[in-house]
Amino acid sequence: MALLPQMDYEYNERSVTDVFAGYNHRPRIGDGEFYNTQNMTTACFPLLANRRRRGLVRRLTAPGGILAKEKLALIENGALWYGGEETGLRGLAPGEKQMVSMGAYLCIFPDKLYFNTADPSDYGSMEAVYRSSGRVRYSLCRRDGTPYENLTVSREAPPEPANAAHWLEPQAGKLFEWSAAGGQWTQIETLYTKLEFSTNGILPRRFRENDGVTVSGAQSEALNGSRILHAVGGGEGELDYIVVTGLLEKSFTQTQGSVSIRRAAPDMDFVCEAKNRLWGCKYGTVDGKTVNELYCSALGDFRNWEQYMGLSTDSWRASVGSDGPWTGAVNYLGYPMFFKENRIHRVSVSAIGAHQVSETVCRGVQAGCSGSLQVVNETLLYKSRADVCAFQGSFPESVSEALGDETYSQASAGSAGDRYYLSMKNAAGEWSLFVYDVKQGLWMREDEMQVTQFAALGGELYAMTPEALWALNGSEGEPEAFVSWRAESGIQGYQFPDRKYVSRFNLRLWMEEGAEADVYLRYDSDGDWVRQGRIKMKGTRTVTLPVRPRRCDHFQMRICGRGDVKLYSIAKILSIGSDVG
Repeated sequence: MALLPQMDYEYNERSVTDVFAGYNHRPRIGDGEFYNTQNMTTACFPLLANRRRRGLVRRLTAPGGILAKEKLALIENGALWYGGEETGLRGLAPGEKQMVSMGAYLCIFPDKLYFNTADPSDYGSMEAVYRSSGRVRYSLCRRDGTPYENLTVSREAPPEPANAAHWLEPQAGKLFEWSAAGGQWTQIETLYTKLEFSTNGILPRRFRENDGVTVSGAQSEALNGSRILHAVGGGEGELDYIVVTGLLEKSFTQTQGSVSIRRAAPDMDFVCEAKNRLWGCKYGTVDGKTVNELYCSALGDFRNWEQYMGLSTDSWRASVGSDGPWTGAVNYLGYPMFFKENRIHRVSVSAIGAHQVSETVCRGVQAGCSGSLQVVNETLLYKSRADVCAFQGSFPESVSEALGDETYSQASAGSAGDRYYLSMKNAAGEWSLFVYDVKQGLWMREDEMQVTQFAALGGELYAMTPEALWALNGSEGEPEAFVSWRAESGIQGYQFPDRKYVSRFNLRLWMEEGAEADVYLRYDSDGDWVRQGRIKMKGTRTVTLPVRPRRCDHFQMRICGRGDVKLYSIAKILSIGSDVG
């Protein structure tokens, strides 16, 4: 009689996980990945470990922004602090600020203020305005403000002029100088006018030579409009003056009305620094006109945005044809780049001032996520509407598949070493601080920290929240107590269609004194986490954790605790039964 083969209904399967691959919030994930994490880090990869303890640097009541230069700059309660000391720059408007570093200067937008970190007494507004309240004297002059000697105003050239005599022909609007050696009149191509005011030194304090300004209210209409201040002078006890281009037939004094001189910076949505200039963008309505423009300041001069002298160092502006508001700006590899949600505009900076704007149609920065722009190891990372992108000069690539199908907004980012820190809010209004390890290509979720701005200084990454300033690496400030942490696996057991149960775990780990860890299992997605045991020890060793048998189709594992822990490996023993056993 033939015998039928017998089927074994149960056998043991032993699997070891010794590479922990971070956060992966998708329905099916790999062994060693975690569907949820709390206060974990990839810094010890391939080990699983909790993050460092943070340091509470200071409590905040009305934070405006932070920026790292040689010291940390902080705006709090409308005042600028630098290196932990309050500066003289106060009275800033409420709200979040953009702070941009340019040389020794710190520029603050949208307030349009500056602070010199090398000279704390040098601070104030980028803009300047003066409105006369008394008489204004006008006279024809040289570029430096000195008057012309022996000047004749007539339609006919004066007979027998002396050497260096000057003749102004008013009908043609031309000025000539007599050369006795050459025996002829030579035209002076550019005419300058001097405006003198009784300001007791105000003008020289507010304006400088080569400032681009707007003059209005001048009695000589030819002097109104956009002008360059070719000279500025005066002082206490004497008349202050400015020199601008323009024809003046004769000297006179204006006694009625008021002359206004204004140096302005444009209203800008986002600003960055590149190649010793500030660059900005604006979309919207300005003075009743719709604008969609890019701007840059004069070379080395953040105060001047309307300095047009025909030089390579001039200010610059350009209109852009792409639709939609600007969503961010950044200096990437030395070039200013401006973003919309579906565009990247890159400015090719020219040494002769002929800057060119290129356009790439692709995923740009999501609205409200301008703070997510961050360069890590020469790779530009940012939050788009659909994902987190990595950009290296051509087209962006997604690096956020591990974040799953959640939608996020209001992203802000910082970087420390190879890691990209990203704080953002999901559709339910819940905040998460994620960390992307660029070198390993791994994500980890730390906690619910809402960070509005980051700043990296001296190996430390500072995070500003609505309530406090934190040092994320814990190098300063009041340190946290033991860090509570958690790592939750994905669904396990799908590779076996049969019924199975977990018989035991072997965990090899290091724990600091006082640390503890609990292990939980959840069966068949029933919602209940069943505690399997607690581990308390000091040092490194392997711990065997027996499990009360319970047959299931699939299960999840959660390990959580407090204190510093490093997990080297997890070995689990599965007993596999039949498809009904």
